[in-house]
Amino acid sequence: MRLLGQISVCPITQKVTERIDDLNQKIAAWGKRIQRFTERSRRFHENRLFQSDQKRLYKSLERPEVCGAGPGPDQADISAFWRRLWSEPVNHSEGHWMEVVASQGASVTPMDHITITPEDVAEAVRRAPN
Repeated sequence: MRLLGQISVCPITQKVTERIDDLNQKIAAWGKRIQRFTERSRRFHENRLFQSDQKRLYKSLERPEVCGAGPGPDQADISAFWRRLWSEPVNHSEGHWMEVVASQGASVTPMDHITITPEDVAEAVRRAPN
């Protein structure tokens, strides 16, 4: 006798559903395994590069490869974004600490103006290790 509310499922449909679930779980497990391998491989490569050529490692970290980023934003959109951000006045709440910092900085004498010449830069670069 069937109870109300129970759904009779065909045995073949149930087996197919279970098989699909099993395969989905296997796919997810393989995906995680590939992800772990890729991450481990990247770490291994970075460690070896650090030991052999630190300069190249840091350059690669500064400029990561961009894949599939697509075209950049339009220059007009960028200008409009920054213009809107910087041109609108904003009322900041400046607390008591601002006055304290200003009074502490009032006693500091300003530094003399320094002019850096191309010769100064050439001398500094000549002494640099890289």
